[in-house]
Amino acid sequence: MLADQQILRIPGPTPIPPSVQRAMSQPMIGHRDEETSALLRVIGADLKSVFGTEQEVAIIAASGTAGLEAAIVNAVHPGEEVLVLVTGAFGQRFVKICEAYDIHVHVINYEWGKAIVPSEVQAYLQKNNAIKAVFSTFCETSTGILNPIKELSSAIAQVSEALVIVDGVSCVGGVETKMDEWGIDIIVTGSQKALMVPAGLALIATSKRAWKHIETNKRSRYYLDLTTYRDNLLKLTTPYTPAISLLYGLKQSLQLLKEEGLQQVYDRHDLLMRMTRAAIKALDIPLLTNDDYASPTITAIQPDDFDAVEFRKLLKNEFGLSVAGGQGHLSDKIFRIGHMGYCSPADVLQTIAVVELGLMKIGETIELGIGTAAAQRIYLSQGVR
Repeated sequence: MLADQQILRIPGPTPIPPSVQRAMSQPMIGHRDEETSALLRVIGADLKSVFGTEQEVAIIAASGTAGLEAAIVNAVHPGEEVLVLVTGAFGQRFVKICEAYDIHVHVINYEWGKAIVPSEVQAYLQKNNAIKAVFSTFCETSTGILNPIKELSSAIAQVSEALVIVDGVSCVGGVETKMDEWGIDIIVTGSQKALMVPAGLALIATSKRAWKHIETNKRSRYYLDLTTYRDNLLKLTTPYTPAISLLYGLKQSLQLLKEEGLQQVYDRHDLLMRMTRAAIKALDIPLLTNDDYASPTITAIQPDDFDAVEFRKLLKNEFGLSVAGGQGHLSDKIFRIGHMGYCSPADVLQTIAVVELGLMKIGETIELGIGTAAAQRIYLSQGVR
């Protein structure tokens, strides 16, 4: 392989489009100047479409995890009880953040690879009416699950006034998101996933109902106080120094999404998922998740007759292909292929072809090309023209 070539097929950070890279190389501007206000004006309008909301979207110079923490420290009052729905490592992260603030946490644990069951959440809330917020992950990155957030939000609203707070870090911009219509109160994402920008921006949308809760919250917070971001954003500025280069990149990435059309973006991600899953099934390697709740942005694969860790090393060392490992108790048992953001059917075909070569290299008995052919058939029969 070429010394400096890397094929990045992990669930973030994702490849950066060349036009986004060029946008980020623009000369620096003053963060209190009109040019930055103009930048925020364009970005703000486009973010609303991606989030499916009429509300302002806060932009924080921070990681996605900081966005999750911001949701917690702003929405949860001291002494309140919350419910966290855990379908993998990032559901557990919500639990850890809540525990760090001495919040009374209820937890519903699901087997990793399984999705949230809204009726079970509804029944739990009916028995525990003190719960003020429910936290869930939209795409559970560690398992490749896309949780039924629309149905979950509806189920919660039928029995509880609890806020619906969602980690959308690894799917907003890659799957349909209708915050207002679905009744989501806070949803968080990060710049380095489907939005195709380097890591460093946390993006948070908040409902009118959640703002009423936040504005009366006496919990201490400073940098992550969402009211300061909202108030400054209404004046087209930020409370603290923004990441100007990343804002340039975000403006361009949102323009790319708009030019492609959001529905076409979602259809493309769905196609990439179906191509990948068809290929892995043809190669007779078990998938961690079923088709009903498979994520359009990442596929988790659980081999039963070869070492996932060694296989990943071979792909990286011999072909320059980076796929992700597992997390938690699945750290050495699965590998995950990211297909979000700046990713096309040709990228998936390249990845599957390399995976097939890797399988041959480790001594697996496969019919060379069978996975690639399966992905090609999906493209030809249902693909984007």
